[in-house]
Amino acid sequence: MRRLHTHFIIIALLFAGIADRVLAQEVATPLSLQACMEYALKHNYNIKNAELDVLIQKAQIGEQLSASYPHVNGKMDVNDFYVPQSSFIDASTFPSSDPKAPPVPKGTIVPISFTVPYAADASITTSQLLFDGQVFIAIKARKALLDFAKIRGAVTEENIRYNVYKAYNSLVIAYRQYDIIKNSLIYARSLEHDVIVTQQNGFAEKIDVERTSVQVNNLATDSMRIGNMLTVAEQMLKYQIGMNINTPIVLTDTSVEVRKDNTLSLLEETEHYERVPEYNLYTQTLTLNEFNLKRYQLAAYPSINAFWAYGTNYGSTKFGDLFLFNKYDRNSTLGISLTMPIFNGFLRANQVTEARLNIEKSKNDIENIKQTIDFQTATSRTTLRNAVLQVQSQRRNMELSDDVLDLARRKYKAGVGSNVEVTQAQTDQLRAQTGYFNALLDLINAEADLKKALGLLK
Repeated sequence: MRRLHTHFIIIALLFAGIADRVLAQEVATPLSLQACMEYALKHNYNIKNAELDVLIQKAQIGEQLSASYPHVNGKMDVNDFYVPQSSFIDASTFPSSDPKAPPVPKGTIVPISFTVPYAADASITTSQLLFDGQVFIAIKARKALLDFAKIRGAVTEENIRYNVYKAYNSLVIAYRQYDIIKNSLIYARSLEHDVIVTQQNGFAEKIDVERTSVQVNNLATDSMRIGNMLTVAEQMLKYQIGMNINTPIVLTDTSVEVRKDNTLSLLEETEHYERVPEYNLYTQTLTLNEFNLKRYQLAAYPSINAFWAYGTNYGSTKFGDLFLFNKYDRNSTLGISLTMPIFNGFLRANQVTEARLNIEKSKNDIENIKQTIDFQTATSRTTLRNAVLQVQSQRRNMELSDDVLDLARRKYKAGVGSNVEVTQAQTDQLRAQTGYFNALLDLINAEADLKKALGLLK
């Protein structure tokens, strides 16, 4: 009786959890695979940061281009020379106007101040860069820089799609396995009840009851384990798409069996490197390194700036006179400056060498990513072909196990079979079903890998 009571509690808890899940699904958010990917592209924080990186790159381009626009600065000074600086002169240079005064000996140095106590000046200065090789290259490279940021965002998007694709389908298969375990548990519990009644009537032995009870306990444990795994898998999917993990959801794309039919056309797809975001990222890196080389090469050319300045100033022994603006004296300057780099300690030469080496590295990276794509594509194709064959084989095994179980059950009901045959057939069926769904999961993962290698994960 204690064993029966324990089984009753386990079954009650399981069905209570199932009821809670059904009630939750009534108000749950329906999610297809495509809807999950679209949700992730809007709410995943890595995607949000990739979008912000594009905006940051735009701001950085604006910073670089600011050198090509006019620069205007204003300045105003008010000074109180309460201890004015002196200049020193030879007094003998300036003879006295009094003819009776004795001559000043040569070399008589005296301090003299030419500064009035109060002075003020205001000016406005404008400069315009006419030519600078590095700024010129920055202007030409602005589109390439922005494209680089966008391609990095595309790489992030593809990785998110890849993770969501695998997480979604893994959860679908986990739900299918959970349903199978539940159905097997219901039948095993029914069989246990029949064996107990038979044993009470004297037509079965205690070992038969215990054997069926062991199977019920194992199925109940597996059900609870898979139920907990379902919770983790569901939370993982929500994490991947950027959804609150407490939000109830229900998956709508649950027909995983059609994957086998869709993979046949995928196996015939040809490679195009330009479809793969990682390849485009490396080619864009090469473009930027080539711009970098030109930038350092043009640094050997002079830079030319035009400037214009206008100002006014005034000085007086009285502070209040500084506000007599009509007394201020105006001044203005207009000119062009040319700066010619002559020698900078071989800095530019080393920068050019470094830029050339980075170009060579980029070329090697492009060839390497080509080989990587070829390898991943070939490997994924082989894995996918094997997965298709494995699914076909495991499905056949599952169908055979279904037939064996059905026959064992009919023999048991007709009284010509034993519960041992039913228990063993049910165990074989669960093993075959597990093998089938594991093969389906391998098929889905191989499909995701091949789509990613071909740049078709959209």
